[in-house]
Amino acid sequence: MSGTWLTTRAWLLMLPLLVVMISVIGWPLVDTVGLSFTDAKLVGTAGDFVGIDNYAKMLFGSNFQRTLVTTAWFAIVSVAAEMVIGVLAALLLNQQFRGRTALRALMILPWALPTVVNATLWRLIYNPEYGALNAALTQLGLLDAYRSWLGEPGTALAALIVADCWKNFPLVALIALAALQAVPRDITAASLVDGAGALARFRFVILPYLAGPLMVALVLRTIEAFKVFDIIWVMTRGGPANSTRTLSILVYQEAFSFQRAGSGASLALIVTLLVTLLAAGYAALVRKTAGSAA
Repeated sequence: MSGTWLTTRAWLLMLPLLVVMISVIGWPLVDTVGLSFTDAKLVGTAGDFVGIDNYAKMLFGSNFQRTLVTTAWFAIVSVAAEMVIGVLAALLLNQQFRGRTALRALMILPWALPTVVNATLWRLIYNPEYGALNAALTQLGLLDAYRSWLGEPGTALAALIVADCWKNFPLVALIALAALQAVPRDITAASLVDGAGALARFRFVILPYLAGPLMVALVLRTIEAFKVFDIIWVMTRGGPANSTRTLSILVYQEAFSFQRAGSGASLALIVTLLVTLLAAGYAALVRKTAGSAA
């Protein structure tokens, strides 16, 4: 069977999927691009052509710049914490001890919970009147009075980062734990015989096996954190005083709350471009890491 016929048959088999993707993704994307150059409202007329005015207002507006900083800070801190906690959890669960299987199963629970359930749970924990966090801190003598953790601009973003880390660090831990299973035990045993300490064994024996999988986890979590919406919307709706408003929430507010469909479409495309550039940069970094490892 010729290679040309195999290629043709492969494209024919993929044709239904391509049609569905073009219908579901391609046409709405084209329509959104056209909408972004108008001043259309969510309800009403189609709007007039305004060129790149929407993009200029979004990119150079103070709301976008502040929101971009908040989004970047949320993504950097949450992903860094998740990577560290996930690796430490994987190293712990890779050891032999009684109850390890049960602990592994329990660790998956936060990640398996729907995000809305997780956000509601943490809202109850942070509740300023009967929250478990306030009760624990006051009983330990660390607080004199209950605080509104989600109602103060100085603590709201940090509280959200903690909730997001609790939800997503198991993903990093599972990826790292799977990579740890591939570390040859004879190499680890040899390093122990040579007198290598715990840090030296991790750096020179274990880390090379973790680098590739952790890079994949880093890519996935950074992209997800950069376009986060659900957990923040459920817990704070971007408040207080817009201190926790991310780019995805700004898109929602612009398009649906303020009913400015044209500027909302332009902002959505800007966010899509930023995420695409981020993913492309990470993909190049992964290829470079894989090439150097080979």
